[in-house]
Amino acid sequence: MLRLMHVHAHPDDESSKGAASTARYVAEGVDVHVATCTGGERGSILNPNMDRPDVLANIAEIRRQEMDAAREILGIKQDWLGWVDSGFPEGDPKPPLPEGCFALMDVEEAAEPLVRLVREFKPHVMTTYDENGGYPHPDHIMCHKVAVHAFEAAGDPDRYPDSGEPWQPLKLYYHHSFHYARFKALNDEMLRRGLESPYEERLRDWKPDPVHAARVTTRVECADWFAVRDRALIAHATQIDPEGFWFAVPLEVHQQVWPTEDYELARSLVETDLPEDDLFAGVRELADGAGDPDHLEDAARPGTMGA
Repeated sequence: MLRLMHVHAHPDDESSKGAASTARYVAEGVDVHVATCTGGERGSILNPNMDRPDVLANIAEIRRQEMDAAREILGIKQDWLGWVDSGFPEGDPKPPLPEGCFALMDVEEAAEPLVRLVREFKPHVMTTYDENGGYPHPDHIMCHKVAVHAFEAAGDPDRYPDSGEPWQPLKLYYHHSFHYARFKALNDEMLRRGLESPYEERLRDWKPDPVHAARVTTRVECADWFAVRDRALIAHATQIDPEGFWFAVPLEVHQQVWPTEDYELARSLVETDLPEDDLFAGVRELADGAGDPDHLEDAARPGTMGA
């Protein structure tokens, strides 16, 4: 069985980034595990129907319940790394981050439970965010640091010697779901159909960045699983308004105009040709040659890291 691990900052990130490709891989028999760095305790309540005193008073437990529901919809395993949400600082100047939060931790310490989890689950492929966090939330940026650190440390027997037997994942990807070309294509199709686009105003101030666009290396076809993604999103009721931004574009428009979820291959210890249409490109071939995916760690040779 091939194994895939997503490393996310908060509950709901697993449903808003890569959830349809997750559902596709689960349907194909891939074992998918989500590592959630924080409990989302400081997340804002973004659904007006859930903005109530009783919800706010129990937000940590409610967000765990939402994660439970999303996990069942996606068919995944999931673990909490146990760190505390940093919140999103707003204002000018921005306030300091709260003491003891995830974003202020030492990376070596914060990565230890993830290294332990990698060595236990033995993923062949990992995903997380790029160095900017996908967007500049301090927890997303820290999640990137921790995931890259764990990817590089988990296979080294000299690092974290008390955290399980070494295991080296073979590929690391960054999510690139929210990029100009996708939003522009969705916006244009909405206008072509005579519908109001939720992206029109946003695109007016969004300057295309060809360098950033070129970072996308891998597009996974998963339109048939967009409905599963949407159900997983709705399960995060404190974060997602079913009548809001996320669902302003009809499902069939998403499926027709942009039927993929997009990634950047950041590290690879297997040979693969770019562009790709599969997170396991190169890994499947190695598995077929070995006869057993558990032997794929033989490919993790010192000095081979780098896409």
